[in-house]
Amino acid sequence: MGSNKKRQQTISKRNRERAVEEKRRLKRERKQAIREAIRSGEPIPVDPFAPPREHDEPVEQDTVPSAEQETAPAPPETI
Repeated sequence: MGSNKKRQQTISKRNRERAVEEKRRLKRERKQAIREAIRSGEPIPVDPFAPPREHDEPVEQDTVPSAEQETAPAPPETI
């Protein structure tokens, strides 16, 4: 009959599985915190480590170049 031999799981595979489970756990906790905030009328908590979503407003950055950038001479061309 087929082989009943168990193959040993590699440490890398176990680490990947733990990382996936941790990511899922954190996502569940974030969603739960958002639901609780909505129920209680508090502002929705923001995760500082989460990547920005596309529909979020971008952070305003200075669009005017600094004086240092405006006056920098172009590098000389060498042939």
